[in-house]
Amino acid sequence: MKKLQNFINGKSVDGASGETTTLINPSTGEAFATAPKSNAADIDKAMKAASDAFPGWRDSTPSERQRALLKIADAIEARADEFVNLESENCGKPKSLTASEEMPPMVDQIRFFAGAARNLEGRSAGEYMHGMTSYVRREPIGVCAQVTPWNYPMMMAVWKWAPAIAAGNTVVLKPSDTTPVSTLFMAQIMGEFLPDGVINVIAGERETGAALVDHATPSMVSVTGSVRAGMEVAAAASKSLKRVHLELGGKAPVVVFNDADLQAAAEGIAIAGYFNSGQDCTAATRVLVQEGVYEEMVKLLADQATNHIGMGMPDEDVIVGPVNNASQFERVNGFISRTPSHARIVAGGQPTNRPGYFVAPTVIADLKQTDELIQSEIFGPVITIQKFKDEAEAVAMSNGIDYGLASSVWTKDHGRAMRMSKAFDFGCVWINTHIPIVAEMPHGGFKRSGYGKDLSNYGFEDYTRIKHVMTNLNA
Repeated sequence: MKKLQNFINGKSVDGASGETTTLINPSTGEAFATAPKSNAADIDKAMKAASDAFPGWRDSTPSERQRALLKIADAIEARADEFVNLESENCGKPKSLTASEEMPPMVDQIRFFAGAARNLEGRSAGEYMHGMTSYVRREPIGVCAQVTPWNYPMMMAVWKWAPAIAAGNTVVLKPSDTTPVSTLFMAQIMGEFLPDGVINVIAGERETGAALVDHATPSMVSVTGSVRAGMEVAAAASKSLKRVHLELGGKAPVVVFNDADLQAAAEGIAIAGYFNSGQDCTAATRVLVQEGVYEEMVKLLADQATNHIGMGMPDEDVIVGPVNNASQFERVNGFISRTPSHARIVAGGQPTNRPGYFVAPTVIADLKQTDELIQSEIFGPVITIQKFKDEAEAVAMSNGIDYGLASSVWTKDHGRAMRMSKAFDFGCVWINTHIPIVAEMPHGGFKRSGYGKDLSNYGFEDYTRIKHVMTNLNA
């Protein structure tokens, strides 16, 4: 069985307590590794390393930081096969999709932030008061405590550390307790190109993350996770007024009008709904269909789930692998088992009767706005379908939830698409597509989906602070 170690101050080290967490391969349900269950001593050590490294990294030039990130991107790209294998073993993800859909954008995102390092903008210097010249400095914040989720361990780690380090901060990052493997491997590679202490990764469970947030050292806390976790982090950070960046859950409405290309919509929605087994906060899993094409769309989505979306082991040519862990397996199946009597399960919904944590691609139609399946994030391969009459009702139903991360509208009517994009209370709107993400555009939500942006220059700026400097020209 593999034994993982923390990465602190440029070295792989055992946890202070010797306690470990057993990691389970979700494709088989079998243990394959142990990871440290880090405690306060580990956190103190990592925070000291990050704090000691900060002055030097803060004072590095943007070009130096850029070169380091570009070298990291090249090194990760060169070892892509190793990353895919590790991620697949830890998460059960299909290897072919991980290689084609996660590795390239992840590497591209590192390169984007390498470029952003040399684009720290501020208001131009000038005389805004007679005899005085003012200018703005953009500075790194300091030590950043970061917590990443189990659905995209590699990519979410990049979304956290890349802008932070590019801006001149140092990092202490805790991956999810179930999926630390690829992040620890990434840190080892990064350590070849960064000064000791700039990147530190500690494994641990929920209490480790709580202690990380509570620690006195970090000036910023950045978390991708559940709404519950985000609320707990925000409350904890408020005690010391740490800056907080939260990317939380979602429940994306996918609105299909009568005039949409239904076949194209069904294919696109199925892929965007079942990719990564639906474990994506932007997944296309809440479909709203106009009444004129409702039954046809139900049939098309059921056909996609049954006949076109393959489920299987990581080495197979499939889209759906297992859900990440036993708790999530129970959670998703719990939702399905509580399907209300007025609804129809038109695809899936039955036990898979195989090892591991597999849930068959499922489609549930005829749901009402108040149903649990509509109001709560399922985070599994379950697509729900609702019926609406007109544009106004579609907007009301779409916005009638606590989340505000992502959305899409499917229609040939340009004016309608633009009206919907304005009316949607979500941080991202896709038109006649769903789920593409690019490094240059911001990702982040409203309401209980959190605040702050990942990716883009907006995300980069979140990891900086602004200082006004004024000088007396006559002194």
